[in-house]
Amino acid sequence: MSIFSFTEEQGIGEVRSVETARITVRVTDGQRLQKARVGRLVAIQSMGDEWLIGIIERVWRHPVELPTLAAAEMPADQAIIQQEENGVAISLVGTYRARDGQKRDTFSRAVFALPEINRPVFPIEEKSLEDFMGILSASSKADAAAPLKVGTYTLDGKATAYIDGDKLFQRHAALLGSTGSGKSFTVASILEQSAQLPHTNMIVLDLHGEYSSMKFASHYRIAGIGDLKDAREGAIFLPFWLLTYDEMQSVFVDRSGDNAPNQALALMDSVIEMKRGAIEALKRPDLLDGFTVDTPVPYRLSELVQSLDSKNEEVIPTGEEYVSGAKKGQPKTEKGPLNGKLSRFLIRLKTKMNDRRYAFMYQAPADYETYDALHALAKKLLGTGNAKDGVNPGIKIIDFSEVPSDILPVVIGLVARLVYQVQFWSDPGPAGDERHPVVIVCDEAHLYLPSSAASTGPLERRALENFERIAKEGRKYGVGLLVVSQRPSDVSTTILSQCSNIISLRLSNKTDQGVVKQLLPESLEGLMEVLPTLDVGEAVVVGDATLLPTRIRMNKPVHEPRSATIAFWSRWAKPKKEVDLVAAVENMRRQSRTA
Repeated sequence: MSIFSFTEEQGIGEVRSVETARITVRVTDGQRLQKARVGRLVAIQSMGDEWLIGIIERVWRHPVELPTLAAAEMPADQAIIQQEENGVAISLVGTYRARDGQKRDTFSRAVFALPEINRPVFPIEEKSLEDFMGILSASSKADAAAPLKVGTYTLDGKATAYIDGDKLFQRHAALLGSTGSGKSFTVASILEQSAQLPHTNMIVLDLHGEYSSMKFASHYRIAGIGDLKDAREGAIFLPFWLLTYDEMQSVFVDRSGDNAPNQALALMDSVIEMKRGAIEALKRPDLLDGFTVDTPVPYRLSELVQSLDSKNEEVIPTGEEYVSGAKKGQPKTEKGPLNGKLSRFLIRLKTKMNDRRYAFMYQAPADYETYDALHALAKKLLGTGNAKDGVNPGIKIIDFSEVPSDILPVVIGLVARLVYQVQFWSDPGPAGDERHPVVIVCDEAHLYLPSSAASTGPLERRALENFERIAKEGRKYGVGLLVVSQRPSDVSTTILSQCSNIISLRLSNKTDQGVVKQLLPESLEGLMEVLPTLDVGEAVVVGDATLLPTRIRMNKPVHEPRSATIAFWSRWAKPKKEVDLVAAVENMRRQSRTA
């Protein structure tokens, strides 16, 4: 038996025109037009117990220009003269079936058959709405072994909203919203539920330390100045030898200089020389079979600088001798091909080596120079396991807040590239599906994944290349992305276009709204008109992971992130809380918040 049982009086009108997923409804009665509200669901019977479900996008009432008629032509009953035109535009979003084979009460995103002209259209409200939203909740929950509960439907606050966690991550997702709209709360809520799974594998790129309050997660941070003498728990060093040749160029080589090609060539020669020497010292000749300039083998930075110094000071014998003077009989020499051409390059390299802000890369402890250092780093990034003392080791929150902004894109891109490459080279198993999947949560993505329209330097381009590859190919190797940003217009369109799921909280900027609309099918663009009017914590969820593209009030997490907006005016009106400014100044001098 169908959950829908409407009487003729409950209808709002009849189908007037049909164009693929859009329907226009003619409303003859002005009173019935009041039942049509933008965002409300409607049902149109297709055949038998099959009903098309749509969302009202637009409602209008237009006056009709009446023709001038002679007195003899006037009808006896002037009430039959139409004086206004009422209409409703509807976007079809799926099909409800009371019976589908052995199943009952199912909803599908597919539209199997379009409605006929003059079919009545009914608003889904009260008991019908409650029953329908209950079916959505039950279907979403039943389709997953461990359903991901994100909140409640705005249309019916009693119905729990679930989304498909498999489709959410394997086809990438974008979580977008203006400052203060609830992005961090939503991320924290998803992390909390993920922590309930025994073998979760998620990496959160935390740029501002917002998620340090997540007690259920493993916490790491890129090492700061305070970790040089005695590395604190959770500190991660990323030694320079992990960089690819292109990444090294973006960090070391000044592309605007005349000697940039010479510098790049010298760098490549010296890196290859160092890595070959390291492989021979390690007695691992098997590595030479697949050796390239990018093979991640540890070597000393001091030896690389020494090699470049020798190239910069190289002199070559000409084969002739001095025939007179103080040097008589001594061989003549001339400058080598790179003599004096690497001076600025070496100064810049040595300056960065001695800058303690970059110590996590250039002054890593001795244990990061061993062959097994990369093994240990891979275990930190991709390790999982059963929760212990309420902490799930599979959820790794990495704090990048102490990384200098000028090198931040390369550092984040390096972490993402390592994750992808380890996944790529892991054994897929006989069926090709035995890799343990991992999701990278890209918080504040606009800071290191800029759009093509923005002016990107070599550092940003390296990060973009790594993430764009993951966006395009990551699904095959079990690497998913959750892109989080308050400015979608500043995020790479290549990456956003690969996100098959959009969770959009309030967006007030028209440019950002336009970007989100471009990511959606044309039939759902009308749903995005509500973006600037959403409440805090309310989102429009569209994509493969949700049965019904609709508004959802997202759940608040138990462990709230440290991203709450400070109430300026209210705080000023209260007694002042003493702030230790001396300690703050000393932290600034030490470049560390810990003594």
